[in-house]
Amino acid sequence: MATYFLRRLLLLIPTFFGATILVFIILQLAPGGPLEQSIRQIQMGGMTGGEGASAGSSDLTSGGGAGLPEEAMEELKRFYGFDKPIIQRYLIWLGLWPREYETRNVEFTAGQAETKKNMGRGRWVTVKRTSAGFEIVNEDGTPNAEWLIRPLDSPDESIEKALVYKTKFSGILTGDLGTSYTYMQPVLNVMKPRFKISIFFGLSGFLISYMVCIPLGIAKALRHGSPFDLFSSVVVFIAYSIPGWALGAVLLILLGGGSFWDVFPLGGFRSDNWEYLSLWAKIIDQLYHAVLPMIAWTIG
Repeated sequence: MATYFLRRLLLLIPTFFGATILVFIILQLAPGGPLEQSIRQIQMGGMTGGEGASAGSSDLTSGGGAGLPEEAMEELKRFYGFDKPIIQRYLIWLGLWPREYETRNVEFTAGQAETKKNMGRGRWVTVKRTSAGFEIVNEDGTPNAEWLIRPLDSPDESIEKALVYKTKFSGILTGDLGTSYTYMQPVLNVMKPRFKISIFFGLSGFLISYMVCIPLGIAKALRHGSPFDLFSSVVVFIAYSIPGWALGAVLLILLGGGSFWDVFPLGGFRSDNWEYLSLWAKIIDQLYHAVLPMIAWTIG
């Protein structure tokens, strides 16, 4: 038994990486992502001002973003992480590869040996160009170990560019789910208000499933081959084949006052006056609103 559980636990590791790699690659390669949306918004802004022309989605990320300056295109790719190989992006997303943040662009013209850069909060550093590459120096002349620097490609040969940045391990394994490009706030903050509903129905469906399946499995084993065994198998297979969303719609029509009986509410997690109800009334009200969703959730 211990060996069986150990094997099942070890199987979680390749399953996790296999599933996450597949989902990540599909999301990265699918058209209409945040990079394409940003490019299209910039193009629409240019068209509103009398500039630009229409372009298909296939032209957005090829050929310089269909009219976008190369520098702007590279900046967008770097902002969304598309300037790195897809495997590296996957490891960054997991939190197994250091993520660049608080980035600053630095430019050197021909003959320029150093430049000062404001790092925020009144902090200044000097970025020097040396024969070995670049060096970041504090105001007191000591080497800066907090920031890193790497060269960037520049379309203008007379200008040398570099990126100053910090690194940290930040990804789904560290609890950082990133920022929602739709709501422009941390993904975790977007998810938190939904947690109580998802956890409630998830745990309820889990408990109901086992409360039904375990006794049913024992009864079927004791009456193997009997009419009860055959009939219950047919019912279970039919239930498995019904999508939860379809069953939910049918239940609302039948029992939510749609066309037949007005027994349960059409929506809502609780009544508006739930906070002012007594403890027993709160329990009744919660169950009253949860009956139909729980049935659809459990069967679906």
